[in-house]
Amino acid sequence: MSRLLVGTGASTAADAPSAGRQAAAEALARLNGSTVELVVVHASVRYDLDALLAGVRGVTGDARLVGATSSGQFHQDVLVPPGQGVTVLVLAGTKYRFGVGSCTGVRGAPFEAGRLLAHRALDDLHAPRRQYGAVLLLSGTMACDQQPLLNGVHRVAGAAVPVFGGAAGDDQRLREAFVFEGGEVLRDAAVAVWIDSPVRLEVAHGHGWEPTGLPLQVTHVDGTLVRELGGRPALEVFRERVHGGIGAPEFQDCCETQYRSTHAFGLIEPDGKLLIRGACVDGHGELRTFIPLPEYAAVQIVTCTEESLLAVAQEVADSALKVPDPSVLLVFSCIARLTILAHREQEEAKHLQATAGPIPVFGFYTYGEFARTASVSGYHNATIVALAL
Repeated sequence: MSRLLVGTGASTAADAPSAGRQAAAEALARLNGSTVELVVVHASVRYDLDALLAGVRGVTGDARLVGATSSGQFHQDVLVPPGQGVTVLVLAGTKYRFGVGSCTGVRGAPFEAGRLLAHRALDDLHAPRRQYGAVLLLSGTMACDQQPLLNGVHRVAGAAVPVFGGAAGDDQRLREAFVFEGGEVLRDAAVAVWIDSPVRLEVAHGHGWEPTGLPLQVTHVDGTLVRELGGRPALEVFRERVHGGIGAPEFQDCCETQYRSTHAFGLIEPDGKLLIRGACVDGHGELRTFIPLPEYAAVQIVTCTEESLLAVAQEVADSALKVPDPSVLLVFSCIARLTILAHREQEEAKHLQATAGPIPVFGFYTYGEFARTASVSGYHNATIVALAL
């Protein structure tokens, strides 16, 4: 069985075509002339994205290309902070086969878009499916519930095929994010890669958040506004569970450039595990989540520390790397984790690479993470997700 060949590259050049060429050339040089099977691009929205992709494809040719805008990226043990660059991953060899699909208009019909994505990616394999596989999902649709999109992919892929990936970022501007397929920059869109594999692929994920008290029932929500918990004003209940009150750092306003509360909601799944849903008090003094909480759901208020976030990153990487003969570790981490780490923001990438050893790490900071294995849901906030190939 052929080994997967991997190359990574990065550039912070100001000129978009030059940045794309430099990052792609650095990545391609590591393949020693092998034919590229898949290119993955993560980039800041500050670039002229069409020109950036043209620069990449000027080096990689017509190989399948996918990617997304980010709120920071990492390759090897290096963090590229939000707004500063582009990273490129190239994959070659015959160990895996890749099929790519994309669609636009995701916001209006996310479940149907997910089904279409999965069918297109599967059809692009141009061969019967092997026994194993996984789906890499990148979404460019911001500030909406991504779960229906994931459900659509899952409906086609089936329970035996894990889905992983992330929602594109835009350098924390919270305006518009994009995904890429080939040389195209896609709006209100998603892209999927079917990874056809001869061996079982495992998605690992974790968050490092812990409950601060007993479960609560969500009794009234209005979109992303949480009105009542257990029949009481939600903000009043939240204040009781968060030490320090409204003036504490965890009650920072949800402004246009940050989403950084160290307290959040843990949505309780049937098996008792927690799906993290970011929470903050907005500029109008109202309790808000990044995506809506289900009414009448059971939740716990959770908190984290810098140490718990870094520790779980190592655990997730270690778990993902237990596949046979790994060649690259693909990682998706939430921008909330990066902002909470603050002055220690460089450490997550270093912890991941230290755990991976000689295996290169490649990933970006997202506006939400996909990790669906056997769970009921699979769309996460403030979580780290990894899969090794």
